[in-house]
Amino acid sequence: MATKRDYYEVLGVQKGASDDEIKKAYRKLSKQYHPDINKEPDAEEKFKEISEAYEILSDAQKRAAYDQYGHAGTDPNFGASGAGGFGGAGGFGGAGGFGFEDIFESFFGGGGSRQADPKAPRQGSDLQYSINLEFEEAIFGVEKDIKYNREETCHTCHGNGAKPGTEPEVCHKCHGAGTINVEHQTPLGRVMSRQTCDVCHGTGKEIKDPCPTCHGTGHEKRPHTVKVKVPAGVEDGQQMRLADQGEAGINGGPYGDLYVVFKVKESDLFDRDGAEIYYTLPLSFVQAALGDEINIPTVHGDVKLKVPAGTQTGAKFRLRGKGAPRLRGNTNGDQQVTVRIITPKNLNDKQREALRAFAEAGGQTVSEQREEGFFGKMKDAFGGKK
Repeated sequence: MATKRDYYEVLGVQKGASDDEIKKAYRKLSKQYHPDINKEPDAEEKFKEISEAYEILSDAQKRAAYDQYGHAGTDPNFGASGAGGFGGAGGFGGAGGFGFEDIFESFFGGGGSRQADPKAPRQGSDLQYSINLEFEEAIFGVEKDIKYNREETCHTCHGNGAKPGTEPEVCHKCHGAGTINVEHQTPLGRVMSRQTCDVCHGTGKEIKDPCPTCHGTGHEKRPHTVKVKVPAGVEDGQQMRLADQGEAGINGGPYGDLYVVFKVKESDLFDRDGAEIYYTLPLSFVQAALGDEINIPTVHGDVKLKVPAGTQTGAKFRLRGKGAPRLRGNTNGDQQVTVRIITPKNLNDKQREALRAFAEAGGQTVSEQREEGFFGKMKDAFGGKK
C-alpha cells in the first residue's frame, strides 16, 4: 500500500497556514490538475489527492485530529477498541486513544463553542499593494491608477460554479444541510458528532457540470484597476484602506479590502520628520561674517532669508509654514534651516594675502592665531599663560 503524502505538503503550505492560505492553495492546484483541463495521465490522481487534503485541512475538527495523530486521526474508525483504543496499546486517552476532550466535543460541540456555518456568506481576503511616490508627491498629494490581479466573481456563471444553462444540485450526501453526522467509538460507547460534509465542503450543493471559466469555484482571476487619491502629507510606510477592492467573498459575501502602502523616495535637498522639513544651508566664511540675504529652497518655492553678521556654524533658523501638510489638520509644519560654514579650498595668492591682512588687523599674525587655537589650549591646561 502506497504511503500517503503529508496533506500540508500536498497543498504546498506550512503546517501553521491560515484557512485562507489553505483555500487559495486548493483553488490554484484544483484548477491546475482538474481532469477536464489537465490531460496528463496522473492528473486525476493528483486532483483526488488535492481534494482529500483540502477536505481534511479545511475542517477544523479533522485538521486538529490530523495535526495530533497524522493520517490515523482521519480514519472514521479511529479510537475504536483495539490497538490504540480503550484497553489497547496507549490506554484510555493515551497516544492514539480517544480522550475526554473528544467525548465532550462529541456531546457538546467542543466545550460549548459553535462551529461557523460553512454556508454563511463570508468576506473575501484582503490584499496589499505598494505605491512608489516621489518626495514632492507625498508632500502635495497625487492621484494614481494602480492595476493588479484579484479573485472576482466569475463573469460566466455569476458565482454559482455551474455551467451556463445548468444549476448546482442539492448534495446527495448531506441533502443540502452542509453537515453530516459521524459516529465515533468512545470509552462510553458510540457517540454522534456533526462535521462539514466531505462532498460539498459545507455548501450543501453539488456541481455536476462545472463552469468552463472558473471550473466550479465561482471565482476567476482578473486584472482590476483602482484610482487612488493619495492625500497630501503622507509619509513613508503609511497605508490607507480601500474598501471592497480585495478578493471576492465566499457564498455571496462582500469583497475584501485593499491596503495601499506608500513608499516615499528620499529628497536630495531635504530631510523630513512628519510635518517638519530640514535643510542644511552652506555659507561661505564671508557671508557668515558679514551677513547676507539668501534664497532658501523649500517645497513651496524659494524664500528669502536674512543671515545676520557673525552667524556661526550650527545656527538654526525656522521658516514658519514651509514644511509638509499635516494629515489631520489644515496647517503645515515648519522648515528648519541649519547653517554649515564652508572652509575655502585652493586659495589663490590674493585670497591668502587678504586673509593674512584680516588676521593682522585683529592684532595677531596667522602663526599667533594658530598657536592661540591649538598650543594655547595646551598651555592653559598645564598652568596657564605666562
